[in-house]
Amino acid sequence: MRKLTIILMTLCFAMMAGAKDYSKYYQNLPTEVKPVVEVVIPDNAVSILDFGGVGDGSTLNTEAFRKAISALVKKGGGRVVVPQGVWLTGPISFKDNIELRIEKNAIVMFSPDKSLYLDKDGKSSRFEPCIKASKRRNIAITGEGIIDGNGAQWRPVKRSKVSDVEWKKFKEMGGVERNNGQLWYPWDLKDGSPNVGDTPEAQEKRRNDLVRFTDCENILIEGVTFQNSPRFHVHPLNSRNVIIDGITVRCPWNAQNGDAIDISDCHQVLIVNSTVDAGDDGLCMKSGKYKENSLVNGCEDILIQDNTVFHAHGGFVIGSENICGTKRLVVRQCRFSGTDTGLRFKSGIGRGGVTEKVYISDVVMTDIAAEAIIFQCDYVDRPAGRAGATAVDPKDQFIPQFHDIHINNVVCRGADTGIYAHGIEGYDCIDVTIENTTIVNAKKATDIDDKTAKVKR
Repeated sequence: MRKLTIILMTLCFAMMAGAKDYSKYYQNLPTEVKPVVEVVIPDNAVSILDFGGVGDGSTLNTEAFRKAISALVKKGGGRVVVPQGVWLTGPISFKDNIELRIEKNAIVMFSPDKSLYLDKDGKSSRFEPCIKASKRRNIAITGEGIIDGNGAQWRPVKRSKVSDVEWKKFKEMGGVERNNGQLWYPWDLKDGSPNVGDTPEAQEKRRNDLVRFTDCENILIEGVTFQNSPRFHVHPLNSRNVIIDGITVRCPWNAQNGDAIDISDCHQVLIVNSTVDAGDDGLCMKSGKYKENSLVNGCEDILIQDNTVFHAHGGFVIGSENICGTKRLVVRQCRFSGTDTGLRFKSGIGRGGVTEKVYISDVVMTDIAAEAIIFQCDYVDRPAGRAGATAVDPKDQFIPQFHDIHINNVVCRGADTGIYAHGIEGYDCIDVTIENTTIVNAKKATDIDDKTAKVKR
């Protein structure tokens, strides 16, 4: 009996030791931030192999993933294990209490056949995400493997952003050129994948995300490398209790709309120990218009710590959509090396909201191409091949308000401009504090419009 007791105690200790202690990140915060809680998945597991999966890089495994998830749902949930191999698949849809575990020597590659991602009811303005969930609880993507969105089959390419060798490779894929040869679209490709739009431009507007979880609660994304998304890589929306721990996000620096981690209208978020090298924003907070039936609106109670961003349009970003606002957010102990901008706050009339109780500290930066710290209130989105939004009447709602923002103990070596801050005349858009900050080897120390921006230094 004593022997059995010892064994049971050992097993219990092992289970406890395996649990992550996220509370350690919430020590000594400058403002109250509601912490995340552990995501619990039932202790069941199946292999994709058990459902006809073949990891040979050519067999389509969409049905194998569906069957594996369905089998676990009948047991109350559990883990789908993806072992060594290259696993070609169409979209994967999560149910409650499901974990997708990508083993170290496994690559999940999404098919270039765009017809697989067509919305079945025809209501969506975009193709289905590669990995999706809607109104689900307790879902996870974990492991040490790779999830690849095959994004070159989807993204337009600007001639000015690629070398002659790269441009030749894109043209060898097929495709069509626009704007006097300055823009390439993946259309009529030589691999035989069908077009699924009336025009290249119409097809491009419907590009999908690699991971898109909407109105979900209790999300864990841990350890995996996400790369080459058709559009955004990791994108939780209107969700609560989101943990992103130790992931890598990468795509070519010139990948159009290649955002790495976009947090859109989420509450209770922890992003730690992750590495980004991407073609657009790095660690980005967004907030759209209020959605009455969504789980949550706005960005609240977010902690970002111990992350590294190499290339990105911004290391840490708020905007450009920020309508429902951002509050109680802490960014600390992060490194940005080679980003276009470092700390980037961007919005515009018609897209703005209230940003408050934001605390950023202990950030180091090197080789920032443009501004180390930027507050921009006239931002206009200009997608590839489109002129972008026109000027908005200032009488409209949704004016950017960057208030109660505290930046402390930042060091940057190398930037075009140290601090940029321009608001909107007649509006109280920018009221921030920047202290104990050192920016060296900048071509221009500051570009601050004192008439429209209050920057306490």
